Amino acid sequence: MNIKKYIMDKSKELNIDMIRFTDSSPLVDIKDFIMERKNLGYSTEFEEKDIERRINPKIILLDCKSIIAIALSYNIKYNENLNTDLKGKLSRCSWGLDYHKVLNNKMKKLIEEMEKKVKFNYSYFADTGPLVDREIAKKSGLGYYGKNCTIINEKFGSFIFLGYILTDLDIEEDGIIEGYNCGECNLCLKACPTGALEAPYRLNPKKCISYLTQTKGDIPYEQRKKMGINVYGCDVCQLVCPKNKYAEESSNKEFLPLRTKGYIDIKELFKISNREFKNEYGNMAGSWVGRNTLRRNAIIALGNMKKGENVSFLKELLSLNNIDFNLRKYIYWSLLNIDKKLGKEIIGDGIKDRIDIDEIEKLLRYFKI
Repeated sequence: MNIKKYIMDKSKELNIDMIRFTDSSPLVDIKDFIMERKNLGYSTEFEEKDIERRINPKIILLDCKSIIAIALSYNIKYNENLNTDLKGKLSRCSWGLDYHKVLNNKMKKLIEEMEKKVKFNYSYFADTGPLVDREIAKKSGLGYYGKNCTIINEKFGSFIFLGYILTDLDIEEDGIIEGYNCGECNLCLKACPTGALEAPYRLNPKKCISYLTQTKGDIPYEQRKKMGINVYGCDVCQLVCPKNKYAEESSNKEFLPLRTKGYIDIKELFKISNREFKNEYGNMAGSWVGRNTLRRNAIIALGNMKKGENVSFLKELLSLNNIDFNLRKYIYWSLLNIDKKLGKEIIGDGIKDRIDIDEIEKLLRYFKI
């Protein structure tokens, strides 16, 4: 039987938007780029540290012969009149159900269909695997690299989730689709709020708002100002991309923001327990960073709103006994960012210990007070 055609037919039944095939040879084209990033200090805590594991499929699955690359579009059109006071913005990737779960479920079902026809070894991943999924997508022909370092598909644009299945099956590969690129367009570079896109096809993740909302490390003062009201992720470089303007709308209704409406209620975020957070937001992709990381981002968002009415809420947070220094220092920043004079008066009353004093002194110097 023609196993490739069978897989493609089953993928359509499972509402998988795109499926392509490539071989198991090492992803040599990306190796120098990974080394360059490492030498520049651009590697993040979320990346696989072993470079060979990032480029060689046979290290992950010893008898790997072919890779099935799949993509789901999350180019969802959703507009609802919403009062965004005290609301933090969520990236489209975290609007609906957790894409890791959706992708894994579809790949698992596809594998089950394949197993009805052939016995094989496999391993599958949705974003969390060690291999560079974007390079697999490029190599298989799912799309090409945009200047913002996302994978762009001519039909679905760049709002696509990527997954891959390593197999020991011999499947005819598709290969790279030639002739597509960004041309002279550099709208994404111009639009990036933090200048994270330092050159075409060169992203400094340490400046990227999407990374900043996920890291548990300290966020520099100047970067906080540029985060806006983003509580998880950032879509700016994709929203300005002309390829997304005319991209086909996704039919994957799992990604509609039925629960969140595309925002997260900041007051609710501070009222609910960790268990309630998991119940309320556990099915959201961005929930993996944890309640406290989202709370930190929400505090930054409150400061960037520059609204006087947010001061009372921040002051209320400062008085809570369970607010530790890792959140207090962001409250101090937000209060000063809204109103230097009033903020200085409030934080003077909220000092808990020497650590607070040191941080406040640094902030006062930064804000030139």
